[in-house]
Amino acid sequence: MADENSNSSNNTSIMESKPLHPLHQIAETPTHKLLLKQWLKEEELILNRIATKETQIDSVRNEITQLYCIFFLFHSISLMLLFSASSKSGLCHRSWIPSVCSLLCSMGIIWAVRYKTDTESHLEKMLEREKEDGKLLAKCVEELKRKGMEFDLLKEVDALRRAKSLRAEAKVVRKWSARDFLSLFFFSASCLVLALIRTILCG
Repeated sequence: MADENSNSSNNTSIMESKPLHPLHQIAETPTHKLLLKQWLKEEELILNRIATKETQIDSVRNEITQLYCIFFLFHSISLMLLFSASSKSGLCHRSWIPSVCSLLCSMGIIWAVRYKTDTESHLEKMLEREKEDGKLLAKCVEELKRKGMEFDLLKEVDALRRAKSLRAEAKVVRKWSARDFLSLFFFSASCLVLALIRTILCG
């Protein structure tokens, strides 16, 4: 009987000395538990914002594609109509009318394309920032779940803030971008259309 009592006491002491799982430690600590809940909620919000930004980027890219189609379709139809009317005499001195219309339309579409590409670039930067925030937060959540009570709240939260501030300061300055070459291409195409109009009506 004494042996059984000693064995049970030994088992009890072993169970008491065995460290709790980190998740159990977090569940028993209000500060760590609250922080984990907040971070998991913030992770969900970040995922929702990422999905929203991706949808917005797809929508803007579709609008840019539509502007491309409008630009080439408008000038193609205009040139075909002018070519069919080029057999009539006396149109050369009026060539400034279709030239001005073509120029105004081209400038309007170029401005719209530039605005949409700037919007796309801004959304891509915001998306990249959200993804980086999600990665940093996921890393902190993983560390918290792994360390439990050993997780230093002040140290880890401060490290997360410093990582975000360093990322915000790291900005790459680009002299030329794809948007600049795209605007240059459309401007060149507009000048070519003006030359074609003059050639068709006065050639």
